[in-house]
Amino acid sequence: MRSEPSNLAESKWRKFLKRVRLFRFVPFVDFVLASGSLATGKLHEKSDFDVIVGVRRGRIFTARFFGVSFSQVMGWRRSKLDGKGEVSDKICLNHFITPKSYRLSPPHNEYWDRLYQNLVPVLGNENKIRDFFRANDWMESQRIYRRDSRYIHRTSTLTKKFLEWILGGIFGNKIEGILKENQIKRIESGLPHTLGRKPRFIYNDSELEFHPDTARIEEMMKRST
Repeated sequence: MRSEPSNLAESKWRKFLKRVRLFRFVPFVDFVLASGSLATGKLHEKSDFDVIVGVRRGRIFTARFFGVSFSQVMGWRRSKLDGKGEVSDKICLNHFITPKSYRLSPPHNEYWDRLYQNLVPVLGNENKIRDFFRANDWMESQRIYRRDSRYIHRTSTLTKKFLEWILGGIFGNKIEGILKENQIKRIESGLPHTLGRKPRFIYNDSELEFHPDTARIEEMMKRST
């Protein structure tokens, strides 16, 4: 028996809000925004959970490492970018940003405007979330941050604070460098197999964005309008 759309959305959101609490343990994460189908409401049974993760400058690869590791251990990580395999209710870690990359890089079109207008801040520092929306002044209607009922946490856990203390200085700089080298090798080895039409694939010290085929996503959005 198929769920009614409203029931499906409620079920998906309940599951997502339980799973996204994982980021309270991930070092150097400033905030998390629900993106993708959760944000736009274009949900189906096999929808995954897209997120935009705001992180501290100079620790983007460290934050990604722990985010991937923790979600992998829990069995909640979507590991394929090409849509193959089981993706339902998996967390898709396809966009990490720092203050330098809060503003979405162009091109900006109707799809991205709609997506960013509907992003749902669910966790983290609300001042930084406000900075994020102020930076995205390319939107047709400037969005002002207001706390959503789905916002769940501002505070950090002791685990997160401890990891940030250990990895915050010179030792952390070295670890960040090692993680950067390893992750870029893995990213580049998979590029030929994942890139499609109009890809947005960025990987540097300020931003990690993995949208291998935005044309397909935009077409799906138009068909469902």
